[in-house]
Amino acid sequence: MLLSTTEELQGFEITDYLGLVHGEVVSGANILRDMMATVTDFVGGRSAAYEEELKNSRQNALREASDQAQRLGADAVVGLSIDFEVIGNRGAMIMVTATGTAVRMRKL
Repeated sequence: MLLSTTEELQGFEITDYLGLVHGEVVSGANILRDMMATVTDFVGGRSAAYEEELKNSRQNALREASDQAQRLGADAVVGLSIDFEVIGNRGAMIMVTATGTAVRMRKL
């Protein structure tokens, strides 16, 4: 399954637009990650724990959109957009959404 943020893919012609596909993931950081991120806040630097959680959430959202497109018989998802939001009382949860258009294509 090809995934692209562009509306077209070089060397291919879109033959059918199959509809909107999306993937949503809401994940929370566990207490240990939360404590480690607080320490990182004070001393500076990157939070590997949160970066890993963000990476996994993004991959899962893309996988959900791709799986949905595959069920529609698509070859690709174009116009893909990925959005990140922090939610929850303490901002301890992250929501990642991936949205695009499932299409069938043929090689030129």
